[in-house]
Amino acid sequence: MPSPQLSNYLRSNRKRLALSQGEVAFLLGMENSAEVSRYENFERIPSLETALAYEVIFGMPLSEIFGGLYQRVEGGVANRARMLASRRTQHRRLCSDRDRHHGIVKGAASTKRGLRSGRTYCARAAEDLGSR
Repeated sequence: MPSPQLSNYLRSNRKRLALSQGEVAFLLGMENSAEVSRYENFERIPSLETALAYEVIFGMPLSEIFGGLYQRVEGGVANRARMLASRRTQHRRLCSDRDRHHGIVKGAASTKRGLRSGRTYCARAAEDLGSR
């Protein structure tokens, strides 16, 4: 597991470029440096537009500028992706069992009613899995 990172590296990047908070505020299109200070002190998370402006100013990808935040978001998405993959596998297994039970073979002609009820069953199974 990667080492924990700061939520953002705004201050270190600003200092690397020898910019004041006021100068960064100007480049971001802000009236004063108070908001820049809040971002640097982890009191606020900038809007997407402001984050993209930081990317332009520092010439670095957002995933590096906001390293810790990126790690948290990446971990959350990875966990949800694993859950989704598990749900989809369960759903396919349920639908495959239903198809075998009803004698439905891929490509075989079925009545509209049979297909409709099959979809309903699979949709119901997916809803059941989603509520777990």
